[in-house]
This record gives sequence, C-alpha cells and structure tokens, in this order.
Amino acid sequence: LRLSGEEHQETIRSAVNYGSALLSLGRFEETKSSSKKILPVARRVLGENHQLTLTIRFAYGVALYQDDGATLDDVREAVTTLEDTERTAR
Repeated sequence: LRLSGEEHQETIRSAVNYGSALLSLGRFEETKSSSKKILPVARRVLGENHQLTLTIRFAYGVALYQDDGATLDDVREAVTTLEDTERTAR
C-alpha cells in the first residue's frame, strides 16, 4: 500500500488475492469486510466491468451465503449481488 497507493491496480489485485484466500479458508466475515473496503476503490479506479471488480463482488456474494450465521437478509443480498455481478460480466 505504501509503495503503490490504495488506488493502484496492483494494490487492488493484492486485495482481491487476499480476499480469495480468506474465502477459500472459510473466513467469511473477513472476506466480507475486505470486499466492502476495496470494492468502492475498485469501482472508482477500474470501473464496474473490470475483472477485478467483478471478482470482489463475487467473493462478497459467496461469503454472504456460505457463512453459517447467514440470515435470510444475507442470503437475499447474496442472490442480488451474484445476479448483478453475472449480468455485469456479460
């Protein structure tokens, strides 16, 4: 972060890799938190259609519904997020 800055593509890529690792480890709360933090930056810097932005949105959606403590609202948000992500990726 110090070398490239928060809005550098490589910093965003590193955050995506970190979030993906958290997701694969089943650390859903941390995945959601990381995704929420970097998503606005990715949208602003890279745009809605960029692969990294889509990957962040996907990880967030998956983390929402895979969390054992997911509420009905979480599952609804997950469905909306994943459907929007899929639509944007087309």
